[in-house]
Parts: sequence; structure tokens; C-alpha cells
Amino acid sequence: MLKLLSCLLFLSISLVARAADVPKAIPLWPNGASGSEGKTTPEVGKPEGPERNYTNITNVHNPSILPYLPSKEKATGVAVIVLPGGGHRNLAIAHEGYNIGEWLAEHGMAAFVVKYRLAREPGSTYKIEVEALADTQRAIRLVRSRAKEWNVNPDALGVMGFSAGGELAYMACMRLDGAIENIADPIDRESAKPNFQALIYPGTSGKIQPTKDSPPVFLACGNLDRPDISQGLAEVYLRFKQVGVPAELHIYAKVGHGFGLTSKLKPPASEWPTQFEQWVTNMGFGRKEQ
Repeated sequence: MLKLLSCLLFLSISLVARAADVPKAIPLWPNGASGSEGKTTPEVGKPEGPERNYTNITNVHNPSILPYLPSKEKATGVAVIVLPGGGHRNLAIAHEGYNIGEWLAEHGMAAFVVKYRLAREPGSTYKIEVEALADTQRAIRLVRSRAKEWNVNPDALGVMGFSAGGELAYMACMRLDGAIENIADPIDRESAKPNFQALIYPGTSGKIQPTKDSPPVFLACGNLDRPDISQGLAEVYLRFKQVGVPAELHIYAKVGHGFGLTSKLKPPASEWPTQFEQWVTNMGFGRKEQ
């Protein structure tokens, strides 16, 4: 009996500690997002306890970010806006969101997982290039507006997108929208231009058309992914090379779509976050002053 009580106590403490690992969501628009007027139903898959128990989230009408901040001792100043995938029908929030945020923070990079609005969810009135992109750009601006508070270098802020989230990441990098002048909201006075991009098996890779002004890019996918991604990313790499923008490409054998970051993922594919970290350092972001 005593042993059973001890086990239950340990499990309870573990669950409480795990719940504490999930940061509190910060709304992108505290007074409500344009295009979401009158939509007040709660997110589906958002429990009272630790959110990581739910792999998918739907019904997002109040877009937000979940901040994962490194300790002061580890902080490099790099910030990453993390955009989970899910085909714009749901958010694969665990293996393409929470797990990524935790890994990045543990390795000195501030991470901000975005809950963006879903354009292909049944009954949705949202559009990818309107509301979902606006959520992405607003997340970038919000982090820049609080850079000092969060110990972030506003010139070392990038986007990392998975599948559908990769679509939004490269759209933000193609738009390169700067600060909005003469606007009341101070957040929108910040630039929405990412300094770098990480596209992990991004959707519709054929639409990625970089220019000489595009941010440097880290590309990764599995060779068992569908051809427009597994072969398409090789073509994307060449497009970046042709316009003179630094690019790095990793295509992992025996891996398909949506691998994200889980304990089941095996090397070498499981080493992609380390390779991304090395790439960020090699590109000159986050280096501490000597």
C-alpha cells in the first residue's frame, strides 16, 4: 500500500512538473484578431492540464505564441518563431511545437511556438495568405517589440516552419514587410522581416522563389517524402544558390513526411536540430561578444 501511494505521489509530482513546462499562451491581438470577430468558441485539444498530451489543436480564433526562453547563462540572443504544420486543418502542436521549443531553449535559443488560424479546417472563413500569414508576421513583430524583456537580439530573429507552417515561414520571407508607419499599435511599428529561415519539409515548395534579398535558409526533409518535397527541396536549394543567398540542405534517408522531433526519431534524421544550431552559429547569428 505504501509503495502504491509512493508511486502515485511520484506520478502526481511528475505531471505537475510537466504541466509547468508548458508556457502560458500570449495572445497576438489581446483585443481580438481582425477576421475573427464573433468567433468565441474555445480551441479544441486545449486541456486544463499540460497541453503536450494533445498532438493536435484546432478551432484557433485567438492566435497566440507560447514562449520558451533559455536561461540567462545559456542565452545566445537568437530567437526562432516556430510554426507547426498540420495541412492548415490542425496544428501538430507537440512534435512540431512544444518539443521544438524546449529543445531550442535548452540550447540557448528563445523559441515562440505560434498557434495560427487554420484556413482549411472544415467551415473555416480564414485564408492562408491573409489571416494565417498575418498571425505569422504579428508573432515576429511581437517578439521584436519585447526583445529586451526576453533577452533577444532583434537582428537574430528567424522563422522555422514545418509542412504547412513552412509555407507560412517562406511567405513571410518572401513578403519581407517592414515596420508600419503612422500606426497606433506600437507592435506593428516593428519590422516583420525575418533574419533567417528554416524550412522543414515545407508544403508547396514549388512556390518558393527567392530573390537576392531573401534571408539565408536551412532546408531539411526525408527522402521518402512526396516528390514535390523530397525532390522539390533540391530545386529550392538551387534557386537560392542562383540568387546568391546562403542555403544548406539536408535530405535524410528512410524518413518520410512529418518527422518533427520525437524520442522515436533515429539518427541521422534526429540530429537535424543540432545541424540547425550549427548552421545558425556558422551564419553568424547569436555569437556573444568577446
